[in-house]
Amino acid sequence: MSAKISILLLCLLPLYSHAQHEMPHMSQTSNENKKQMTSASTPQGCSEMMVWEMSTASCIPLAMEGMSTGMWMIHGNGFLVQNSSNGPRGRSGLSSPNMLMADIGHSYGNHYFNTDFMLTLEKWTFPKDGYPLIVQIGEENADGQPYIDAQHPHSSPIMGLTFSDTIRLGEGNDYVKIFFAPRGQATDGPIAFMHRPTGMINPDAPLGHHTAQDVAHISSTVVGASLMLGRTLLEASGFNGAEPKPTKVDLPLGTINSYGVRIGYQFSENLFAMISGAQVDGTSDQHMAMGKSQRYSGSIYSKTEFGNTWQLHNSLIYGQLNNHEDIPVLKSYGEEFLIHRKDISHQFWGRIEFVERTAMQLAVMTASNMNDPKMVTALTAGYTYKIAIADRVEAGLGGSVTKDILPSEFKDSYGGDPLSGKLFLQITGMKMGEYGGNN
Repeated sequence: MSAKISILLLCLLPLYSHAQHEMPHMSQTSNENKKQMTSASTPQGCSEMMVWEMSTASCIPLAMEGMSTGMWMIHGNGFLVQNSSNGPRGRSGLSSPNMLMADIGHSYGNHYFNTDFMLTLEKWTFPKDGYPLIVQIGEENADGQPYIDAQHPHSSPIMGLTFSDTIRLGEGNDYVKIFFAPRGQATDGPIAFMHRPTGMINPDAPLGHHTAQDVAHISSTVVGASLMLGRTLLEASGFNGAEPKPTKVDLPLGTINSYGVRIGYQFSENLFAMISGAQVDGTSDQHMAMGKSQRYSGSIYSKTEFGNTWQLHNSLIYGQLNNHEDIPVLKSYGEEFLIHRKDISHQFWGRIEFVERTAMQLAVMTASNMNDPKMVTALTAGYTYKIAIADRVEAGLGGSVTKDILPSEFKDSYGGDPLSGKLFLQITGMKMGEYGGNN
């Protein structure tokens, strides 16, 4: 336990160091600090030198005519989670989902050249058999066994590395962005769960993660472009469809054998939607016969104000996976919400999921048809109390309860409909700054 606490603190130490450096200059109230910390999750929070990017739910820098400016950002989010689940497949244990993202760039004329670097230590902060999560699937452990009822660790230590050039078009906020990622986000699926306001509060990955939702956020060898025109975002990319091996410390490059397109539309400052489609060749050394599959998604994101005190963030997500492992169609539905006071102290959140699973995927050997998809349901309710511990760094204490509702074919293996509970500590923060300004 002490080792996992140490790794969590090590992952987020740069945030605290920056915060301590800035502490003598703090003149804002705690509430103002918290508001600034979350401003990057809302379109209206972008400064005049930044523009809202729907597909990453963040403000990205945009070059301004006659100004040469460098910007940097560091953002971290880590959990220390005690899990407990009942039933014959339930497990208890301590885990630490975590990520640290750094960004640095500089403008030259109408171009803004940028490097995004995303780290995680989950290979070392997850148990060998994965983060306990009933009916979750995806990837294989170091022994070549599939993770079942567990979330795999993300590629460690490098979860993402992206180089981009964002080019302003005209005098408005239109732009074209060209990017290359040895490991990064393909233009496929919704916003990755750890970047959604409704997802970053929850230590659990969605059950639909590998069912055509946000699995593409750690794709290999991504080459793509985005075009923002008014309220419309058009994106396309080519990438290698074999998923990174979560137990390997590597950064391999592969042939571009898969393709994805995504379209987003900003209906208002507080409402936007995206759809995507991808042709994916999952062939790898491990799965030579996996072949090609298709992934489709649709997602809607909204924010609603309740007076001057409360906000509701909501994400509605659909994923569809065709021709995967001899299964014609697998579908997933997810709804996430976050209700919080504007001072962010009280956060109520949850997730409602309907995801198709087969008996083969869950190793339920008593089923009559091993490849017949069945709908599983997971209902999660959670609460987090957050306090500021330094400038733009927060600590949260929280917990959640998840009730899984399973089809009759799966109930014997799981001892009915399992109940899971979690208690956790969360540390999160963001720091941004400028360097090398030249007006």
